[in-house]
Amino acid sequence: MADYTEKPRNWKDLPPEKLAELMNSRSEGYLPALLGFTLVSVSKERVVARMEIKKHHLAPNDYLHAASVIALADTVCGFATIVNLPEGAGGFTTIELKTNFLGTARDGSILCEGTPAHIGRRTMVWDARVWDEKTGRDIALFRCTQMILPGKE
Repeated sequence: MADYTEKPRNWKDLPPEKLAELMNSRSEGYLPALLGFTLVSVSKERVVARMEIKKHHLAPNDYLHAASVIALADTVCGFATIVNLPEGAGGFTTIELKTNFLGTARDGSILCEGTPAHIGRRTMVWDARVWDEKTGRDIALFRCTQMILPGKE
């Protein structure tokens, strides 16, 4: 399991690009890295990631697979949750997600930006937008709810 408990001192104060580098390095060998997701910018207010579309991201009809888009958006919102976890939290888990698909892509790259709709002590709600990097056209709108897990006492 990726260890987000041992971090550099004041890691949440790193510039967004440096925090993205730290989290990318901690993701090696896990689903985000295996699918080719790259965090571009990470802050408490906004997380941005990029995915270059490869054959394994496509459905057999050669269009972007919905699961690839959902995985990218859920990953972005997960990293956003990590940087916003309250002191003493034991972690988090996704308890609900919803996606509206507005378009698709077959090649190039897609971007995803996650922003908070609600940050509480027990839950967080995140909105994410996924779009085609080249055309700027929206591909999906995503919303998820994260449950904050209690820490060990």
